[in-house]
Formats: sequence, structure tokens, C-alpha cells
Amino acid sequence: MSTTYPRHVVLTEVGMRDGLQMEHDFVPTETKIAMINDLIATGLTHLEVTSFVSPKAVPQLRDAAEVLAGVDRRAEVTLSVLAPNVKGIERALAARADGVVVFLSASESHNQKNLNRSIERSLGDMRDAAAATRGSGVQVQGAIAVAFGCPFEGDVPVERVVEIAHRFASLGFDGITLGDTTGMATPPVVRRTVEALRAELPDMPLTLHFHNTRGLGLVNVMEGLHLGIDAFESSLGGIGGCPFAPGATGNICTEDTVHLLHALGIHTGVNLDALLGVAGHLETVLARPLPGQVLRSGPRLRRYGLEEQAAAVG
Repeated sequence: MSTTYPRHVVLTEVGMRDGLQMEHDFVPTETKIAMINDLIATGLTHLEVTSFVSPKAVPQLRDAAEVLAGVDRRAEVTLSVLAPNVKGIERALAARADGVVVFLSASESHNQKNLNRSIERSLGDMRDAAAATRGSGVQVQGAIAVAFGCPFEGDVPVERVVEIAHRFASLGFDGITLGDTTGMATPPVVRRTVEALRAELPDMPLTLHFHNTRGLGLVNVMEGLHLGIDAFESSLGGIGGCPFAPGATGNICTEDTVHLLHALGIHTGVNLDALLGVAGHLETVLARPLPGQVLRSGPRLRRYGLEEQAAAVG
């Protein structure tokens, strides 16, 4: 049985935002800037580089404006930021972000923990966000956290995800990201959610954001590809997670995802060897082994000299 995948997939690198927000020690601003520039040099054209949230809530990203000011801009590269409210959006626009991601959760419990408000109030914030960005030329993406399951409530009704997506669409958002915040997605859950959204909003671009909490991250990417999804979010080295959800672990790893896509003959525009170099540098910066698998073992066809391997004896 033959399978048709998208010919080209756009990866949005979220490691400098979603990844670093979980780190205990502050990563220096100049290190972040240099790493973002290195990531752009690998061929990545979409990067979520920081977040304009309260520095008290996420101290690792308190240098958001400085990071955006220091990155070497390229016309073909979109630098987006996360912004939870109009105040954050105004700061993002002042810092010349190319794109803004506004978000809420698909469950009341997680929305209260993550944003300290009800879903309905967050939807009101989305209206304000749409008004704040109208006419700015900035891309606006709506993100739905815990779209495939909530650690407090369990399964999330697909109808609720569709309802929120309709609200985003009515406000003129450019696309929707479905977030698997704590790695609760499985292929059947991904399929029924994507198919329900496609039936209701066939023209709305969808991006999938998976975590590898239970080892199904790339399995769910495969399911997305089967469904024709051509946009995914991933994190350098597989770092990251939500600080306001129990049991959250890292995102799917960018270099592992690129390795998979290239093995399937899908174009990404990313130089895998260069990307592995940046991941290795991040491992040095964070002073610990990272979850990425390809960083450990190398690409599938990497060859080694016979003299490098000890021979069996006895």
C-alpha cells in the first residue's frame, strides 16, 4: 500500500521559548541570540524565539525584547513570540516580532493553572488580541493547549477544540496550533481531532505541537503526515515542557524530526549536520545530556572506521 506524504514540511523551532522556559538557570541573553542565529543558519525559517509573559512567571524569558533586538534578521525568516494578553502583544509589536502566538487551553482546569482565568475570559482576550494586531502586518497564530488531553480532566471533548478553533477563525487568525502539552496524544486522538477540524474549518492552516512524554511524539508526527499535515513544532535537543502541568516533559526533538522527515523523502530545507552541531552546543550550554536520539547515535547512514570499534575476543 503506497502512502502519500506532503512534499515539504515547515518546522517551527520552539526550543528557545518552550525549551528554555523550563530551565532552572538563566541562559545569558547573548547565548540565546547566538544560538538563534545558528539555528537560522541551518535553514530553519520559522522560529518561536521567546515569550512576552510576566518575568515573575517565567524568569528565563525576562530578556525577550533584548533577544529580538539582537538576532540577525533575514527576510525569509519569521521570528514569532508567545504573548498571553494585549500587554504582551504590545511589547511584542514594539520589539518588531514577525509573528505573535496567542493561546488558551482546551480545559478549564489547565486554563486556570496556565492563565489564571476561565476559557470564556481567555476568548475575550483573543478578541482584544485580534484588535491589537489588526493592520500591523504581523502574523497571528492561535494555539490551543492540552488539545489532545488534560492532566487534570483527562480526555478533552473534540467539540470543545472545534468550538475554540471556530472562535479563532472568526477573529481572522492566520492559523491554529494544536498543542499536546503533556504528551497525552495518541494516533487515534490525533486523527479524530484533525478530521473534526478539517470538516468544520477546511481552509484553516493547522500546525501540530507534540511532546514526547510517553514516547509517542514521532508516532504522532507520522499520523499527522498521513493526514496531510505539513507544519509541526519541535524543540532543539528535545528540551522543554509546560511549567504549569504535572508530568510535562520535553517537546519532540527537532533534529530527530528532521531525520525522520528526510528519511521519508520530505523536504525541510534544514541541514541536519549543521543542526546536530547546534544541538551539541546546547548540550554544552545546559551542561547535561539532552533527550535527542540522533545527537547520540548520528544519522542512520553515518559510517565508522573498523579500527574505531573493539573486536569481540574469546
